[in-house]
Amino acid sequence: MENYPGYILASHIPSRNKVIQFTEGLIDYLFPVVEDAKEFLKKHDSVQLYLKKQLFDILKPISKQHDIDVMEITSRYFDSLEEIKDTLIKDANLILEFDPAAYSLEEVILSYPGFSAIIVHRLSHELYKLKVPLIPRMMSEWAHSKTGIDINPGATIDSPFFIDHGTGLVIGETTVIGKNVKIYQGVTLGALAVKKEDAQSKRHPTIEDNVVIYAGSTILGGNTVIGHDSIIGGNTWITESILPFSIVYHKDQTTVKDRKDFNEPINFII
Repeated sequence: MENYPGYILASHIPSRNKVIQFTEGLIDYLFPVVEDAKEFLKKHDSVQLYLKKQLFDILKPISKQHDIDVMEITSRYFDSLEEIKDTLIKDANLILEFDPAAYSLEEVILSYPGFSAIIVHRLSHELYKLKVPLIPRMMSEWAHSKTGIDINPGATIDSPFFIDHGTGLVIGETTVIGKNVKIYQGVTLGALAVKKEDAQSKRHPTIEDNVVIYAGSTILGGNTVIGHDSIIGGNTWITESILPFSIVYHKDQTTVKDRKDFNEPINFII
């Protein structure tokens, strides 16, 4: 086991506050709220230049320990932002289309925690693909603390993607999610076992296109595939693959009786 000296050298890691500021700046850059559109367009290039400098400064400490080209990563990352924004707009439109409580695209973008978590995931996942250590996880854990939604930056999520409510949602590192997937709160897409030796293997499930996963469901295992166009009911436990066009549900029984005729004792343990 590697020796831990009891401290972390600041010169070897990026500042957590700087990573958060950079992430917030990126979100404002992609979805700005402005008083004057013409004035914003004039400042667009200078804002991008400032964000590039922020990323460069964040990457520099890491480059001392890891073999990464800071200039190349910064350039490639900002080249990808326009495509990321287009993808996010598709995500927002799916939420608007299917959530009866959503009345405008602006409402989804500015106030939906599920969409906020998707934004940060897509931004952190791009850095993950560029093999940048630590920073993607710092970004995703900041989003986790803000939204209650835990998406590992390694998860591969196609677009459009819809998280409704989302609190307690967990999506593991090697999860693969297809197009038009809708997921509700309390869902876990996890591994069957937590073993360090499995770190480089696919540990989390694959969710194919057009799947709906309702609240409280748990789907585990790297070999588990939820076939396209399936519906996974609430509070289900799945560790084996499901064929396309399936409906999976947990059957429970709720008994309703008239209180006037009910004589059995009810024991509550608190």
